[in-house]
Amino acid sequence: MLTTISPITNQPLIDTPEATIETAKAAIDAAATAQVSWVKLSLGERKQKVAKLLDVLEADADSLGKQITEQMGRPIQYTPGEVKTAAMRGRVMLGYADEALARRDVDLDARPAITKYLTKEPIGVALIIFPWNYPYLCLVNGLVPALLAGNTVIIKPSPQTPQVAEAVVSAAAKAGIPNAVISAIHTGDNKLVEQIIQNRSIGAVAFTGSVAGGLAVQKAAAGRTIPVALELGGNDAAYVRADADIDATAENVVDGALFNSGQSCCSIERVYVDEKIYDKFVDAAVKVVKGYKVGDPLSGKVQLGPMVSAASAARVSKDVEEAIKSGAKAHITPGLDLGPTYLYPQVLTDLSPQDRVLKTETFGPVLPIVKVSGDEEAIKLMNDDDFGLTASVWTSDCTRGDEIASQIEAGTVFVNRSDYPDPHLAWTGYKLSGRGVSLSPFGFDFWVKVKSHHVKTAA
Repeated sequence: MLTTISPITNQPLIDTPEATIETAKAAIDAAATAQVSWVKLSLGERKQKVAKLLDVLEADADSLGKQITEQMGRPIQYTPGEVKTAAMRGRVMLGYADEALARRDVDLDARPAITKYLTKEPIGVALIIFPWNYPYLCLVNGLVPALLAGNTVIIKPSPQTPQVAEAVVSAAAKAGIPNAVISAIHTGDNKLVEQIIQNRSIGAVAFTGSVAGGLAVQKAAAGRTIPVALELGGNDAAYVRADADIDATAENVVDGALFNSGQSCCSIERVYVDEKIYDKFVDAAVKVVKGYKVGDPLSGKVQLGPMVSAASAARVSKDVEEAIKSGAKAHITPGLDLGPTYLYPQVLTDLSPQDRVLKTETFGPVLPIVKVSGDEEAIKLMNDDDFGLTASVWTSDCTRGDEIASQIEAGTVFVNRSDYPDPHLAWTGYKLSGRGVSLSPFGFDFWVKVKSHHVKTAA
């Protein structure tokens, strides 16, 4: 039995039956059988059923949002929006399906008796391993294109958010999607996950989570030739130029760093500010952070709830304490102790380049701010990192901002915004942030095999 601990109370919340190798194999076998019929439906028929699935989820956004809050702690004023945004993303992918999955005719041969064309075939049974921090958003990125391409899908949620998987399976049934086209396997056993990946019926694996988890998935698949997509961590940087609107930028950068208590792969983890406006920006950022309220995420009156676990809160606190011991200045005085899972946001300056809050993904409500001499130093420091998920440049000169952004080693670069995966654009990471693409028309490519056809119609 898997027990989910409530981050709100730090007490047991949900008990979920854990899969065994036997039940996992049965689920995979059922998915393989269901795929034979699912792929025979026309793309239009699959689109109708997936669209209905998204409608069912969106209609229940308030209830599902409350479940998210209870399971992982994000304030309830935000969580229904995740379900609605997931539905919106899915509909964008529905709109790209015809183009992305279309047959492509090739007319390069002068001989009329030879027909050449390309088709995109499903990979079969897909495995999607998705995290707790944005469970619906991370799941829909792969689930929708995988289904539209004709695959059946095994979904493995984090043990922290098991109800998400159950809600999606239930919604699929209500949408008229046949049994076993989407099925859930619940486990916290890494060995069982490895065995699932090595099952010959699994045709592809998409993983969203930590670097360690992603590398373990990659290792598990090493003996096979199946595709593996990894959307891993980030240590995303923001650069505030001297010409930026200080107050507006401070508000947006703080939101990009602290939303979801900083538990976002694409949250702003480090901020580089031009020395000409550094002091004013720090003051503005501190003012914004002091306005954030931490507390019960079910109250609807707070911006920050608890961290996902007491262990996560302790880890982030340790990183902050180590930075302070090495000379960093903390600008926020924590409020009353709300319990072991709650963590007040912090702004840090006067940091050492080797502080963990700068060199690693903090994954918590911490805003490290570093002074730089200008564009050249900012670009160098932003790229001096093992991750490359997103980066942002804040400036009144958008042309120059885009020139700087183009030099940043990251899969997504922003000018005057942050922390927003647009479903019309590819979502991908450089370096240790992963490999593979989700969203946009390119988001279908992972879920298909390309087949080349040569048809000689006459001698």
